[in-house]
Amino acid sequence: MEPTPKAQALRILAIDVGSTHVKVKCSTGDDVRKLPSGRKMTADHMVAAVQELTQDWDYDVISMGFPGPVIHGKIPHEPGRIGPGWVHYDFEKAFGRPVKIINDAAMQAIGSYESGRMLLLDLGTGLGTALMVDGVVQPLEMGHLLYKKGRTYEEYVGLRGLKRLGKRRWRKAVAKVAEDLSAALESDYVVLGGGNAKFLKELPVNGRLGSNANAFIGGFRMWTDGYARQL
Repeated sequence: MEPTPKAQALRILAIDVGSTHVKVKCSTGDDVRKLPSGRKMTADHMVAAVQELTQDWDYDVISMGFPGPVIHGKIPHEPGRIGPGWVHYDFEKAFGRPVKIINDAAMQAIGSYESGRMLLLDLGTGLGTALMVDGVVQPLEMGHLLYKKGRTYEEYVGLRGLKRLGKRRWRKAVAKVAEDLSAALESDYVVLGGGNAKFLKELPVNGRLGSNANAFIGGFRMWTDGYARQL
């Protein structure tokens, strides 16, 4: 493989892999394209579909946000909400370009970050969590921890919680979870992103509304601003 071009000249493709859609954007344009994902989408299928979707785009390197843990740039086990074949998959060989992989909430956190200590809560199908400290990202898996009544955090503030509680009670649960996790992690502010953040009427104390578009900013920053460092 050819050496990576200098950062200032990089054309970066950011891929945001979700449980319902895969979204892509290139650093050289404003166009965002997407394709359906779901439980039948394997790593092979994703690569082939993204290559077809972006065949008219030119890019040098790739950032990919993955909906599950990523440790030292590797996917340790198969995801629960999309198809199999991700562990040990050689994305650089498949795409023919350098690839950086990170948890999807962490990529969104990098793109949402402004300063200090920031906690990101990604309110989607589950609950994505990540912490930024002085420009360094720490992916978290807080959503799977037990919260109360035998249910996890994501069972309260993820999609299942929204459907079970209804919007009014779900909003109260989001505010409480944001308050508790922010206090535990000593964050200066909390960014609430993800597709279900649109259902919030009020933001928690020190809360800020995020955007799914920040995932692309995070993907671009991973190659240009040194944000790929992790705690």
